[in-house]
Amino acid sequence: MSKQNQPTHNYLYYGTKTKADEVISFVNHVLETNLKSEVKGKKKTPVCIWGRHGIGKTEIVEALAKQIGYKFAYIAPAQFEEMGDLIGMPTIEDGKTSFRAPEWVPTEEGPGILLIDDVNRADDRILRGIMQLLQNFELVSWKLPEKWQIVLTANPDGGDYSVTPMDDAMLTRMMHISMEFEVKEWAKWAEKNDVDARGINFVLTYPEIVTGERTTPRTLVQFFETINDISDLKENYSLVKLLADSCLDANTAAAFITFVSQNLGKLIAPEKIVNANNFESQVLNHLKEVVLQKTVRVDILATICTRLVNYLTLNKIKPDKTQMDNLKNFIKIDFIPNDLRLTMAQDLVSSDNVALKMIMADPEIGKMLLKRM
Repeated sequence: MSKQNQPTHNYLYYGTKTKADEVISFVNHVLETNLKSEVKGKKKTPVCIWGRHGIGKTEIVEALAKQIGYKFAYIAPAQFEEMGDLIGMPTIEDGKTSFRAPEWVPTEEGPGILLIDDVNRADDRILRGIMQLLQNFELVSWKLPEKWQIVLTANPDGGDYSVTPMDDAMLTRMMHISMEFEVKEWAKWAEKNDVDARGINFVLTYPEIVTGERTTPRTLVQFFETINDISDLKENYSLVKLLADSCLDANTAAAFITFVSQNLGKLIAPEKIVNANNFESQVLNHLKEVVLQKTVRVDILATICTRLVNYLTLNKIKPDKTQMDNLKNFIKIDFIPNDLRLTMAQDLVSSDNVALKMIMADPEIGKMLLKRM
């Protein structure tokens, strides 16, 4: 889908618009600050992550909780039909009416994260009840256990989402940040979560297909999961097209079929580049075949470079002499544009993998990078 044909909306976000890793860093910092505040008897501040549907807001909160050892609880208030779903059911104890906490309320002491997902898809009554929870971490007759914190997600207002606007009284009870899709960050996540390599190659080569309408990171992963067991996509063209049409927009489905028909789904894997016994025959000749067409396919080169960097950094590969020679030979390929070469080298040397910094000791690579700088 061309940018001219994509729907345009005046979406309303709050906080800085940034990529997933900075969102995680921001949320983690606020969580730590809140724990210190609670010890001092001060109020904790909830965090709200804004962003379009399907970009992974929910997943990064759940993953963060697991990473830092927090307990995790989840509610989707859009599914609440009555106030009792939020505040609990009334009961009479010692002649007084009180409310028992609903089942979703955690009972164990934290630290923990209560995720209120798609908060502004709840109706106005529920939203007003949630505002009290945000202010005091309690509702009517019950409260969250100690060291529990609240993180919310929300879809932007001002567009095609069916959302309930939040007034300033509610907005000012939270800290806000907005999450945007960034293809390289998504590719790192996809590598960590064993997403089909052909799908990763497709998204990296054509990042513009992530339109945010039917084609979102979520629907793409759904599709890639269904093709994972199909070893030869070209031989199963009809089935692949049915699967693509079932969850992606028509333009994305057509683009993937073209991608497969051009054998781009079979781009050389990063581990084959690193572990080649003969770089020229196993790597260079393959790249020439798929990249050196009427015009140099820089998009394909960029995809292979990104996947190679991710493979080396995420797996903390410590290259032996042969692997390091292969890496250096790859970086020195003459038809790789120098800006792409520079970006790749910078990503390698700035990673946590100290062993990769050795590429800078190669005088030829140093000269190439200096020309660009």
